[in-house]
Amino acid sequence: MEPKIKDLTVKEFRTLISETVKDIIEDVLEDFLALTSDQFIKSIEEARTDYKEGKVKHLEEIFDV
Repeated sequence: MEPKIKDLTVKEFRTLISETVKDIIEDVLEDFLALTSDQFIKSIEEARTDYKEGKVKHLEEIFDV
């Protein structure tokens, strides 16, 4: 049986919510900073071009699977 929220103390629940919100805010800020970077945008464009041109390696090639 999975634990239910009723099994958490108020302090544990607050900590869970607080950490989740903090992680989400950090992710959004990181995405925002990345997307406002010309160098980052250029690297995405280059990667997409490489992919379209077949200049990629499959995981099987890299890990010799």
